[in-house]
Amino acid sequence: MDELEQELENEVSIGKKLHIIRLNIQEEVGMELAPVYGFEFTPTFIFFDAQGNELWRMVGEFDPQKVRDSLE
Repeated sequence: MDELEQELENEVSIGKKLHIIRLNIQEEVGMELAPVYGFEFTPTFIFFDAQGNELWRMVGEFDPQKVRDSLE
């Protein structure tokens, strides 16, 4: 996990449970999940609630503030 992901996980995990999973779409599991979740471009960030429902999606450059705002 890179520094930015760790910082985000620490910030939003206070009182919440947050897991960050990074997939490489050139590896087997990434290839299998790409059509399931409909991601074609990297990077793609998808956030799910505890029931597995998609809450938010961002394609392209990682914007930490947008992520923080969406998770509050």
